[in-house]
Amino acid sequence: MKSKVWLALGAVVALAGCVTTTPEGQSEVLPEEVLALVAPGQDTSTVRLEADGCYWFLHRGPVESTYIPLLTREQRMICVTAQG
Repeated sequence: MKSKVWLALGAVVALAGCVTTTPEGQSEVLPEEVLALVAPGQDTSTVRLEADGCYWFLHRGPVESTYIPLLTREQRMICVTAQG
């Protein structure tokens, strides 16, 4: 199981030729490799790639809606790195 997580994480890094943030008001279409890492209960239809290189999703709470980090099942942020 751990090797699958590392393999999928490596694929995410390899897929990121460069980090470009998601334009305001739009959402990212996540690759299957990223979707395989996402912990349940997160709205993947509202995901954005932010300037920090990490994916964030819109959490709609009872009082306010705010973007929070997209996490793996191990509670780690899902990020990509720019390749130079």
